[in-house]
Amino acid sequence: MSCDQTESVIKKIVREIGQECAAQGQTISETLVAFMVKAVVLDPRNDFNVDRILTKKDVQNLIQLCVTRLLDTTNPSLSTIKMQVYFDTNYANRAELLSEQHRVLEERLAPVVRDITDSRPCLQKEMENVYRKIVSYMLLRSGLGSPTDIEVVREVTAALQSVFPQTEMITFISLSKKNQEQQLKNLAMLVTGIRLYNKECRKGGSSIDDLPAILNEAIPSATRTVDEGLNTCHMLAHRYTALLESMQEDQHRYTQLSTFKLKEALFNVRQYEAFLCILLSDAITSAQEVEKMNVQFAATMEQLKNTVQNKVSIDTKEVFPLFVALSNLWTGFQDEILLLSFLTNMTNNLQQFSEIQSQLFPEEVLTSLLEGVTVKSDEERIRETTGIRVNVSDFKNQEWLFPETTDNFDQLLIQYHGFCAHAIGVKGFTLPGNPAIGILKHKERCYVFSSKEAAYFFAQDPDKFIQLNVEKAKEHAELIQLLELRHQFEYLVPYAQARNADKCLMKPTTKCDSSTQTDTHILPPTIVSSYEWNEWELRRKAIKLANLRRKLTHATQTDLSYMRRENSTQVYLPKDVSTQTKRDNSSNVPRPQIFLEGLRGGSSPTTHMVEVDLTRAVDE
Repeated sequence: MSCDQTESVIKKIVREIGQECAAQGQTISETLVAFMVKAVVLDPRNDFNVDRILTKKDVQNLIQLCVTRLLDTTNPSLSTIKMQVYFDTNYANRAELLSEQHRVLEERLAPVVRDITDSRPCLQKEMENVYRKIVSYMLLRSGLGSPTDIEVVREVTAALQSVFPQTEMITFISLSKKNQEQQLKNLAMLVTGIRLYNKECRKGGSSIDDLPAILNEAIPSATRTVDEGLNTCHMLAHRYTALLESMQEDQHRYTQLSTFKLKEALFNVRQYEAFLCILLSDAITSAQEVEKMNVQFAATMEQLKNTVQNKVSIDTKEVFPLFVALSNLWTGFQDEILLLSFLTNMTNNLQQFSEIQSQLFPEEVLTSLLEGVTVKSDEERIRETTGIRVNVSDFKNQEWLFPETTDNFDQLLIQYHGFCAHAIGVKGFTLPGNPAIGILKHKERCYVFSSKEAAYFFAQDPDKFIQLNVEKAKEHAELIQLLELRHQFEYLVPYAQARNADKCLMKPTTKCDSSTQTDTHILPPTIVSSYEWNEWELRRKAIKLANLRRKLTHATQTDLSYMRRENSTQVYLPKDVSTQTKRDNSSNVPRPQIFLEGLRGGSSPTTHMVEVDLTRAVDE
């Protein structure tokens, strides 16, 4: 049967099972039905062979088994599988969740941005209309207030006009579409920062919630809720483990407790515990991020106050980066609110899958079953094996890791979610492993054990016990995810992934590990030390060589170096030289001598003046 035919058969089976369950009043998702189909096929007790084509009788039998298991609401195994399917399809880490949130925000704002960038206003009224759209965009992008609140709209408009007056609309329209979109984002951050500053100065921002205060109160509350759930899980897991151990030690107890589904209940509690640990880790990360942002927000706000200080005019280069920083920090607070809401919803929704514990084992029933049974916590079990470790000399071909001989010992990836690798396949339930006993490294995978004896048994034939664990996971499909055995069941993927990746329900492809080594340098190295690939370095060397042509070499001899080499100096003796640059000279010219006669008058009434020039000639 080809892959497409197999996929078609699976879809048909899933559809029929879903219809059968719906007819009996249970609405089951396709993902859960597909997982149950594969779990039933894997279970060796059902005698299905994935290597051969399923007959019509096999298909009917498969449908009936799946419907029976899906409608058995008293089985903790079904609750565990539902919990795993829910977590796989709904959980997202911080980066994925925030990335999706930002993508959704951009999609919601896209029509508004397109309406602004595609408009080409010419008249003043059209300009004002586009400006109002920009104000709406500022509100929607920041998420600070409702666009229908007149007071909020006025506040945003005033903040926008302080950095982008309507007179700038002509310049804005002349920009390219990409530059307009970028400027809108920048303006939104500036407006948000201005509003946050005004709120701090009590000059507005009444519609802005105090997100830091909300987070400081909500995160500890969410953490306490998760902690309470974890404490309940730990208590139940310790009790179930003690009862299962007593069943193996006493045949009478085994007969008494065999009707109870203790193993399935233990697996349910351990899976719930694992998911709560993931959510608690995310909550702790959020608390750390909020604490860090609180410090940065207070410091930025204080710096902004010191910069402004009631000044009439301020350089935009000083305050704009601070407004943008405030906006980015506030966006971080909004992201943490989203993450906290997501974690709270996940915690509340996961709780429904553990309610079967109280139905199967009410407190009074569990108390009566525990009479005469010693309940040990995980910490007590680890303390009992403190100081006990494997003797490496007893194993010649096995590699054991210990804290003092291994770097990053606490960060090693332990198989089976840290549970004892021996107890799963032999005892059929989970026991916490103690890495201090010794971590066995087998085929590049690390295994821990609950006792020294369990470590010795497992190390004698690791492949045998690993296969036992795989067979146990086939009987209890919820162990595949709890023990992180996806690599053992690569063809058992969620139905949604199977549709996208064209996976088929068939035997997995055989794989093997291989390695290849090549020489780093086959030929002798020919490294030219003077080679330079950088053009600017070559230019620098050329300029340096050109400068050397105009340089002189100087030598200096000191008292400590005068005996190290011969030195000679040639000098020229001074000589007397005179130069005449000036001489004295003089010249003499005759003085002019001019006399006038008859100025005093005479006997005649008319005056007759006579000029007599007695000046000597120059050549005389």
